[in-house]
Amino acid sequence: MKSLKIIFFGTPEFAKTCLQAIHESPHQVVGVVTVADKASGRGQKIHTSAVKDYAVANNLPVFQPEKLKNPEFLEEMKNLKADVFVVVAFRMMPKILFEMPDLGTFNLHASLLPDYRGAAPINYAVINGEKKTGATTFFINEKIDEGNILLQEEIEISAEENAGMLHDRLMEMGAKLVVKTLNGLAENSIQEKPQPQVEHPKNAFKIFKEDTKIIWDQSSEVVHNFIRGMSPYPCAFTVLNIGDETKSLKIYKGKFEISEDKNPAGTLEIDKHQFKIFTRDGVYLPEELQLEGKKRMSVKDFLNGFQQFDHISMA
Repeated sequence: MKSLKIIFFGTPEFAKTCLQAIHESPHQVVGVVTVADKASGRGQKIHTSAVKDYAVANNLPVFQPEKLKNPEFLEEMKNLKADVFVVVAFRMMPKILFEMPDLGTFNLHASLLPDYRGAAPINYAVINGEKKTGATTFFINEKIDEGNILLQEEIEISAEENAGMLHDRLMEMGAKLVVKTLNGLAENSIQEKPQPQVEHPKNAFKIFKEDTKIIWDQSSEVVHNFIRGMSPYPCAFTVLNIGDETKSLKIYKGKFEISEDKNPAGTLEIDKHQFKIFTRDGVYLPEELQLEGKKRMSVKDFLNGFQQFDHISMA
């Protein structure tokens, strides 16, 4: 099998795992492109991406362009004479860049395309109660996540799995799929195919803060899936009145029960032994949560922190 020369584009841990798998394969990484270093936090400490950290530790050439159309950067990419570009969890690429290598540029996406195009495919697969999802490698074109499919692999979603757990499993599976795709391109054994035409593919738009608020006037199962799909990040939240204060409450984990109780959705029953929030058809029982200004804790520790439960209500 021919060893391909690769330029890798990516930023977070999900991408780093793919870079590592390529670096440990017979193929050669001739360059790594990642986001510019950022100063953040109280001390404005410089933070580097997981992809950069791996590349530096393994003596791989790193490029951190502010603009992907920068002529000097494009010239650097051209001079590396890569056979193929691999993109995982990066930003949108200009045509002048993704058309550069002879074998093209392919992306790894954490869904079974055409469903769940967009920024948050893992979260939405869990939120929507899917029983399976997967990963897809596909050639990049000018439309986001719409290029021809190279390889796809399915994975089952277990009933109590949250987005973080699924992310970690897809990360490992996706890294293997990337190497498998590179092997197939090297051997010319992959037949690319257009994505199926689906009238209403399921979307996975970027999640903003306002999208993470729990709507309690839904079925218990829908609420449960929403909380699983947002955990551990960005994390679903609700709002409590505690005495004279209004505080947000993140919920990481819990369970639900279908019940005939007629309490209105979005009200709660709380005492030193239990914390129940009523839904349209039952109750949700938080198990791991985080009150604004506090650390993440079990519901038992949360309840132990209060004396007067009659001062707590849903906002």
